[in-house]
Amino acid sequence: LQLQASGGGLVQPGGSLRLSCVASGFTFELYAIGWFRQAPGKEREGVSCIMYSDASTYYSDSVKGRFTISRDNAKKTVYLQMDSLKPEDTAVYYCATDPPSFCPVWFESLEVGHRGQGTLVTVSS
Repeated sequence: LQLQASGGGLVQPGGSLRLSCVASGFTFELYAIGWFRQAPGKEREGVSCIMYSDASTYYSDSVKGRFTISRDNAKKTVYLQMDSLKPEDTAVYYCATDPPSFCPVWFESLEVGHRGQGTLVTVSS
């Protein structure tokens, strides 16, 4: 089971980025996928999660209304569209699965089973 995140970079405040998480080695359409981030000196923070069954989506309060998660099962890819970026969004972003297995409770534990290598997002002028 492998997850590979990409799409990070340097962006000005108010800008946008789209992260991608490409999966391989498992039946992608049967797994929930989550994004979490970690900034230097800060705790892991859950960002978003998408279920496998009905593609229902979940967001942390800090990104709700600015970030959009989606999945393309044919491409085995989950996307995180990030708009209206703020300096406090600066972090390494990771995608993960199994856990998360059930998105509604994942934000409480932030337990991570398999994760990708992470992609750095820097929001700065």
